[in-house]
Amino acid sequence: MIELKSKLIAPCGMNCGICKGHLRAKNRCPGCFAIGTREAPTRVRCVIRHWTKRNGRFCCHCPDFPCKRLKQLDIRYRTKYGMSEIENLEFVRDHGIRAFIAHEQRRWVSPEGILCVHDRQRYFAESARPARVNVTRAKRRES
Repeated sequence: MIELKSKLIAPCGMNCGICKGHLRAKNRCPGCFAIGTREAPTRVRCVIRHWTKRNGRFCCHCPDFPCKRLKQLDIRYRTKYGMSEIENLEFVRDHGIRAFIAHEQRRWVSPEGILCVHDRQRYFAESARPARVNVTRAKRRES
């Protein structure tokens, strides 16, 4: 089975392993912590990624947590995708990164592939191609 990795958890709490930018086949984003790779424009411009007040790897280790920028990002992701970076970071702060990865593994990964937070399609990590299962449509059919 596919395993999520802690190096794919961004400072903002986004799990890059479930991001369409990381899962797509062409021009894959390697995640916020990848070094020595071609930088995606979103990574170059990301204020949160380059923030210097953090006392650790994640925003939950910052004295300003949660800051205005993170709150804006969180509202967008809650509204559009049904997930919260702030909740992710609180989980990391309270339980640790290993427990968070295990939680994310149960939430997003199945034998059918990784569920993308952005388009709700399942992707096979090895080939980064959609598994052709639209979870939203499949749930509607079950109802």
